[in-house]
Amino acid sequence: MTIARASIEKPILTWLLILGCLFGGLWGFATLGRLEDPAFTIKQAVISTSYPGASAEQVAREVSEPLESAIQQMGEIDRITSVNRPNHSLIEVEVKSTYGGEALPDIWTKLRARVNDAARSLPSGVGDPVVNDSFGDVFGLYYAVTAPGYSDAEIHRLANWLRRELLAVEGVADVDLAGLPQEAIFVEPELALSVAQNLPAQAVVGALASADSVVPAGSTESNGQRVLIEAPEGSDSVSEISGLSVGVGGEVLNLYDVAQVHRGRVEQPSLILRHDGTEAFTFGVAGLSTENIVAVGHRVDDRLAELFAEIPAGVSLEPIYQQHLVVEEASNAFLVNLAMSVAIVVAVLALFMGWRAAVVVGATLLLTVVGTLFFMAVFAIEMERISLGALIIAMGMLVDNAIVVAEGMQISMQGGKSSREAAAETAGKTQIPLLGATVIGIMAFAGIGLSPDATGEFMFSLFAVIGISLLLSWVLAITVTPLLGHYLFKRGTAGGAGAYDGALFRGYAAVLRGAITARWLVIPALVAITVVCFAGFGQIRQQFFPNSNTPLFFVHYKLPQGSTIHQTAQDLALVEDWLSEREEVVSYTSYAGQGATRFMLTYAAEKANPSYGHMIIRTDNIEEIPALQEDLEAFGRAALPAGEFRTRRLVFGPGGGDPIEARISGPDPAVLREIGDEIIAALQEASPDILNPRTDWREPELVLRPDYATDRAQSAGISRDDVAAALRFATDGVAGGVYREGDRLIPITVRLPRDATSDLRDQPVWSETGQHFLPIEQVIDGLGYEVQNTLVHRRDRVPTLTVGADIPPERTAAEVFAQVRAAVEAIEVPPGYALDWGGEFEASGDAQESLGRQLPLSLLVMVLISVLLFNAIKQPIIIWLLVPMSVNGVVIGLLGTGLPFTFTALLGLLSLSGMLIKNGIVLVEEIDLVRAEGVELREAIVTACVSRLRPVVLAAATTILGMLPLLSDAFFVSMAVTIMGGLAFASVLTLIAAPVFYYVFFARSEARAKRQAQALPA
Repeated sequence: MTIARASIEKPILTWLLILGCLFGGLWGFATLGRLEDPAFTIKQAVISTSYPGASAEQVAREVSEPLESAIQQMGEIDRITSVNRPNHSLIEVEVKSTYGGEALPDIWTKLRARVNDAARSLPSGVGDPVVNDSFGDVFGLYYAVTAPGYSDAEIHRLANWLRRELLAVEGVADVDLAGLPQEAIFVEPELALSVAQNLPAQAVVGALASADSVVPAGSTESNGQRVLIEAPEGSDSVSEISGLSVGVGGEVLNLYDVAQVHRGRVEQPSLILRHDGTEAFTFGVAGLSTENIVAVGHRVDDRLAELFAEIPAGVSLEPIYQQHLVVEEASNAFLVNLAMSVAIVVAVLALFMGWRAAVVVGATLLLTVVGTLFFMAVFAIEMERISLGALIIAMGMLVDNAIVVAEGMQISMQGGKSSREAAAETAGKTQIPLLGATVIGIMAFAGIGLSPDATGEFMFSLFAVIGISLLLSWVLAITVTPLLGHYLFKRGTAGGAGAYDGALFRGYAAVLRGAITARWLVIPALVAITVVCFAGFGQIRQQFFPNSNTPLFFVHYKLPQGSTIHQTAQDLALVEDWLSEREEVVSYTSYAGQGATRFMLTYAAEKANPSYGHMIIRTDNIEEIPALQEDLEAFGRAALPAGEFRTRRLVFGPGGGDPIEARISGPDPAVLREIGDEIIAALQEASPDILNPRTDWREPELVLRPDYATDRAQSAGISRDDVAAALRFATDGVAGGVYREGDRLIPITVRLPRDATSDLRDQPVWSETGQHFLPIEQVIDGLGYEVQNTLVHRRDRVPTLTVGADIPPERTAAEVFAQVRAAVEAIEVPPGYALDWGGEFEASGDAQESLGRQLPLSLLVMVLISVLLFNAIKQPIIIWLLVPMSVNGVVIGLLGTGLPFTFTALLGLLSLSGMLIKNGIVLVEEIDLVRAEGVELREAIVTACVSRLRPVVLAAATTILGMLPLLSDAFFVSMAVTIMGGLAFASVLTLIAAPVFYYVFFARSEARAKRQAQALPA
């Protein structure tokens, strides 16, 4: 008994399957995790190390090099990069793509051990390296808080209160605060009084260091009980700090007699943040990875609404990005698209097969989709952009199995057979070919799903969802479809009108006979069309991932290296004023000094730099962005000519870096800069589409260096450190302890009063040996300027300079790269230096290389299945000959619409190949079955193809029309066009090319068999 017949004779089991899919799907939809983008592991950690007083090159040589050497010994590490600045080293470590997220905790533990071991040999004065392995945390609920008129202390208390309250919300993992005002307690000794009293800055620092320290005071016993003793309370206010006593030369002075003490903001904060032109701070909320971000987001919103009554008047909370609303909107849009796709399928089937078949196939399709949601919940596959798109992509393939079974049953029952006989006959002939074709369709996506890199991890849910849905569609096609057909299809009478006597079938049969007769014209014509289309494929614009449909875009602004953060913020204020006049702008947030908190998985913030400015700009819709970008860039370049002003759209998928990047590596920074200038010149000369070329080393900076007079200084008992401390006291100030305010630790800075106008050469320096001050000019031979690199980048322990450039919005990186590649590669690089490409070329190349490593296995499985299905070679060859020709429709579709061939279009091409092979298998299998009944070759081909005309056309039509909802999705539009155009042409290939190839392959053997039969004695 076949499975199909058993599903009719034992309907209770089939109904259990139906109800299981239906209610399981409803449960799955209610419990599925929801995300905006698929979660992919950012396999990076950051090691931050301070080295006060060191130049960038010293930091690279004395800190980064030893640490990188130790890290490099780990076999799990793929790449090590570092950014070296004066006083600071920042090393980024990237793990090989072959290691999954579950292996990272052990790798980070091993990394910490390596770093700690290497840190023991670092020079004195180097701080402890800090390893941050939460670099990829995403704070998808991102808000700006403005509190005009409130003091800095009140703003800090407000921020800490909000963080404390939100951390208590169920499902919240962390809350990140940024942009809070940075305060300090400034102690500014009067220079004349300090010198007169022989009061060095170090004496003040020493007194301050113990003013509010926390130290143990022991314990005592009383009546058998242990009683702890606490140290005296420290100075906990500015007035108490100013009343501190300082001992000098046996005398005691009050600090307020010789110094001014006040509280204020630091002069050079790390970040200046404004929202809609008003000073603000931000908080980002990250949900637990096991939680539904939509539910977490609504719980956070509810908690904020409860807290609103307690938030002081004048404080405003404005959303910058709300991931839960984006995800919820995407989920609702999916339901609409799904309903539209199912309605389209049912309408097409009702038109061509009647309402009964439409109900049977439509119900099977709906059960397949909701059943897939159930298994997604079971296997913890979240609902996000890729998995939802996969369901719609698979729609055409899902309906294919049910159409073949339903159509076969309907035709058999019209011929007089019972539903049980029709089900057994149809399923008996098609269930194995359909299963093989289904597995082949799944394997077409295996190269993507099994790729171990970030792109493969990002796209894994596509492979998983398509695999689940296609296998489920086959199960339901041979169980549920026969049962529903048993209930709805009508049994005809034997000898009635033929099922394929209609004009459409007769016309197709005539065309097919003509094509077989003119096969030596048809085949060259097909080959010629394919060659032309392959040539046309080179004219299609290439793009890695498309722009996002989130109505956000960014501004990147860079002043010359060495510019102050206040100048950067002042320039951004001009842009804010301009944006405030634009009606299409909903909100804007500016960041001077660094980028924003990672609020999306695909967002990568720029590293901290006082001369860097960043803006997040939101519009009503994405259609308004291109014109606004163009106007904003024109304004920015005109109003801010001193800086580099550029805008950038948000892009789907993992990535980062500039569209065009070239890297030059080698030992000598001067040579690297020379070659970098040559690359910039070559880029600009090769293409007018190169915009804003730049290097990541940026401009060298002027550094003021005292010429230490060794003999005179040492005779006076003054060391180099003493000179440095005197200059630091006169400029930035010397750290003098901390001031405790609740849970805040506010630094105390001892410095020269800001209104002091004396020259640096007039500053006094304290001689510890002589216990007196000397003018600093007596121990130095003047102050000289020198040019230094203050941004030294290294890649795999080699100094590496990267040249980056932007491109116009209407161009793709692949187009511009093709224009400039030869010119850049023609540059002669000295021995010991290497030139490599980065940017989108490297990212897409890595992704395609990873895909290429998986494709051979996928193709091998697909070929083996096709061979095993037929137990022959000729039939699989016929089917696989069709695959290259599937590109024809893709080229026509993409060139006709002007869309680029993106990574998602590549997925569409893979799915198209799976559909084409699937249709080819079912068609060729039917021809074999008809021939096995003794029908002559030509007539067997025509008969079989006519019987498969309706399933092939309907499967193609429902798939093509089912793609219509995706045409409005920026991420999937190129894939939708690829499938629609490709499948339209592929249907012709299946119905014309496959039969012609079959005839050519088997005509000679058929003729030989006839001759042998005629030669046999009667």
